[in-house]
Amino acid sequence: MTKEKKKFRVVVREQGCKECNLCIEFCKQKVLQSSKNLNKMGYHYAEVVNENACVGCMVCTQICPDVVIEVYGEGE
Repeated sequence: MTKEKKKFRVVVREQGCKECNLCIEFCKQKVLQSSKNLNKMGYHYAEVVNENACVGCMVCTQICPDVVIEVYGEGE
């Protein structure tokens, strides 16, 4: 019997992101990258590009100074 990998959903409130890129630098799974688009404040916001790789470590949520990232476990 194989154990299924728990899935996580990563949500970035793009309009609040100020392009510090800490979440991108510290995510070992490379779930996030800097968007080519700008938000209303003129920043390239973090965007989710590899959600299936997320292991739910929550580093991105803890390191974000603007608290714009949330991670939800499957079913939350």
